[in-house]
Amino acid sequence: MTAATQTPMLAARNLSCVRGTQTLFTDLSLQLDAGQWLYLQGENGAGKTSLLRILAGLALPAAGSVHWQAQPISNQRSEYHADMLYLGHHASLKEDLTLTENLRSLIAMDGLKVSDAAIQDALTRMGLAKRQHLPARVLSAGQKRRGLLVRLLLRPAKLWLLDEPFNALDANAIVDLQECLKAHLKDGGMIVLTSHQTPDLGSDTAGFVLSLSRGRA
Repeated sequence: MTAATQTPMLAARNLSCVRGTQTLFTDLSLQLDAGQWLYLQGENGAGKTSLLRILAGLALPAAGSVHWQAQPISNQRSEYHADMLYLGHHASLKEDLTLTENLRSLIAMDGLKVSDAAIQDALTRMGLAKRQHLPARVLSAGQKRRGLLVRLLLRPAKLWLLDEPFNALDANAIVDLQECLKAHLKDGGMIVLTSHQTPDLGSDTAGFVLSLSRGRA
């Protein structure tokens, strides 16, 4: 998928994934280096989210391994998690907390300290300045999604693993997010994402496509 390098930043080798009695994929390998991105496509149930969770270290493969800077992620969990940000498909905001309070909590769980001014600025950039003090339960699905995506602006990470980041976003928010993703790549970051729509991250970025189908071998 990528040009061979001696030490790719991210490498998955001969991965297999089994859920219950179903094999989702076998013998899957990939690698990414700084400034590159990978688009995972495939029908529902093909294993896209499962692959993302394996890459994030949140699930174990039936076979194979994931390496970060030439070392298995199982041997460097804290270091890898500091370099990686995973945003799942389902919103995980606490309904009774405001966007600002939710972000404070999520950032604290990452062991980071971010000023309220930085949170406010990031929310403004995501078009949520007028929603920052509202409880999450009154927000639309798109506003919740943008609230979670604010973490991309606040949480330093070289590798972004994003499951359906465009879900529930309107056309303007999609454009803003794609600009955010492009900026991350230009800064030497890496992205693996799933989406039901083909992302447009520009012809000047190094993008690759991995198509999954059920029982891929």
